[in-house]
Amino acid sequence: MLQRDTCVIFNPSSGRGRSARRLSGLQRAWAERAVFWPTNAVGHAEELALRAAEAGFGVVAAAGGDGTVHEVANGLLRAARPDVVLAVLPVGSANDYAASLGVETEWWERGEPNLRPHDVDVGIVRAPGRSRYFVNGLGLGFNGMVTRESRRIAWLQGVALYGLAVLRTICFRYQLIPMRLAIDDEERAAPTLALTVALGRREGNFVVAPQAELDDGWFDYLHAGALRRRELFRLLPSLFGGRGLPRDRANLWHGRCRRLRLQAESPLVVHLDGELFCVPEEGLRELEIELLPNALRVLSRLPDERR
Repeated sequence: MLQRDTCVIFNPSSGRGRSARRLSGLQRAWAERAVFWPTNAVGHAEELALRAAEAGFGVVAAAGGDGTVHEVANGLLRAARPDVVLAVLPVGSANDYAASLGVETEWWERGEPNLRPHDVDVGIVRAPGRSRYFVNGLGLGFNGMVTRESRRIAWLQGVALYGLAVLRTICFRYQLIPMRLAIDDEERAAPTLALTVALGRREGNFVVAPQAELDDGWFDYLHAGALRRRELFRLLPSLFGGRGLPRDRANLWHGRCRRLRLQAESPLVVHLDGELFCVPEEGLRELEIELLPNALRVLSRLPDERR
């Protein structure tokens, strides 16, 4: 399945430093088939992935959490080598992208005969002075605040980490931002609490887009308008339970699209795959989001086995 031309880019601090055992097992299992390149700073995995693709590696693996996957994917997409396969080795805190790929923890030790290269969709977000790819999802407003809040919690990981970050954000960082959106051919103006633009099904360990598929040529979006705090608390069991949010509630819009544009009256906080794209202090108020179909080749389960 994986060849000797495999480069594993790994984050020694993944899982907030709690993944050392998994990384050691990975290095033992693939000692004869891969080279291992550690990261040492934010952004380093992207540069290593670009270098690996340009050096001719056929498989570039991201060993870490969603942040490592995000950086490695951006490096491969910058390299413009569509023949290179991204392999996801989930050892991080959330591993949302791996869940949508159907890639299980420590699969490299058991062997996974059903894993095959598949072409999947990618998103790109453009803003004044910057642009970036994402592979799992974009979160804006409340969702971005949750990501930022999670950085302040050092002693938890997984569902507990993001659950506490959600509660803190509801209590202390609730904000509605007047916003104009163009979603494909539909335009909407609304006070906005949050916006999710999803390729995968999960965001911060919570299922927000249960019908999303990585290779169907569509974003699944969830736009939350003027919800009150008490309404958010009532919706939490649906998120914790993996059912997604209801489709019959006022000020919650669900849909599918391929392009979004938005203008906000207040500076934005946005995450891409759990990594912050912008924070309010930077003053960014405009975004354009576009789907790039079949732009990345990724090792995953067969499409009908991912669920």
